[in-house]
Amino acid sequence: ALTVRFITRRFIGDYDPTLEMIYRHVAVIDGEMVHFEILDTAGQEDSLQIEEKIKWGDGFAVVYSVTDRCSFDEVMRLCFLINHLHASPKRSSAAEQPPVVIVGNKKDLQFDRMVSTEDGENLSKALKIPFYEIS
Repeated sequence: ALTVRFITRRFIGDYDPTLEMIYRHVAVIDGEMVHFEILDTAGQEDSLQIEEKIKWGDGFAVVYSVTDRCSFDEVMRLCFLINHLHASPKRSSAAEQPPVVIVGNKKDLQFDRMVSTEDGENLSKALKIPFYEIS
């Protein structure tokens, strides 16, 4: 839903979160045309699959649900994996790390919240990665 909202500026409430999709989008950012190819993972990959997907990416939004503590617990592992795989000497652009942000989603569901904003902020500070909470 987050990816579709970014591309279409509309919220869809009905979608299949287990379906992996690649979205293509063009946007003008700071006066420059930017071509996005967004891999929206289903979050159900094994270790080898996720490593291949991380190698594919040039930037990452590591998204968790504030209503799901397990999804938050995966953030640190994924951020370390991104850092490790992109720092590998096998990569041609090993000198520069890709941009990464941590995104806490569903902040409007306050009564179902299992991860506090402070938890997200603390992890962000520890990893030195920007953090945003959104709905």
